[in-house]
Amino acid sequence: MTADHPHRSALDDLRAKRDIRLALRHFDSLAPVTVRQMLGRWRGVGLETRHPMDGLLERSGWYGKRFETAEAAHPLLFRTAGGGVASLDPALIPLGPLLRFSRLARLPVAARAFRLVRPLLTTTKPTARLRMTEYRGVVTATMCYDRLPVHDAFRRIDDDTVLGAMDMRGSPHPFMFVLTRDEAR
Repeated sequence: MTADHPHRSALDDLRAKRDIRLALRHFDSLAPVTVRQMLGRWRGVGLETRHPMDGLLERSGWYGKRFETAEAAHPLLFRTAGGGVASLDPALIPLGPLLRFSRLARLPVAARAFRLVRPLLTTTKPTARLRMTEYRGVVTATMCYDRLPVHDAFRRIDDDTVLGAMDMRGSPHPFMFVLTRDEAR
């Protein structure tokens, strides 16, 4: 995405305001994406909207997501100690307590503890699928987690950038994030 791309300034503005209503308004203004357009490896970064998960993934070493086929998706890629990337099974992460006690999860000791147990959470198997679903009135590519009530809907910013909305049961509003296509697929 170039510096003069119209959505870059919109994203910068959203980052500054941290307002879910504005983030969803921007999400709604974007075009849908297809499953085919989502294939590949993507780097992720959260878009802060005062969601309980804001910043938690980044503090824990989140890398992004990988979509091999419509049937084989990896929702949680994390950096390994050796500099590589590993896939984690999201069903092994206690999302309910994480949402309820997000302040505790922000403590430095929590990030260190997660890094210690992270190798136990890794998997080589896909833990989600891509489907075209309707979200906020638009049919778009959506990652459906296999064992959790979580769907990530995507909208197109440009060919290599999408805005994601993670819709999960028990969450006050979607967790917003930006994915940028990784050159080193």
